Amino acid sequence: MNHYLYLAIFALVISIIFGVIEQGDNRKKFIHGLKIFAQFMIISLVLGWIFYFLPWK
Repeated sequence: MNHYLYLAIFALVISIIFGVIEQGDNRKKFIHGLKIFAQFMIISLVLGWIFYFLPWK
């Protein structure tokens, strides 16, 4: 569970940074940051499930 918490913190920091450097008004920046955060979390869950079923031995 610690890995997922670290991923969420990393995704939050990166989405804040990308939201700040986005051009446009504050609403557009906020929505862009939310989209990036959601993409980080969803893609990580999907990849986690894919890697769970791959044999590593």
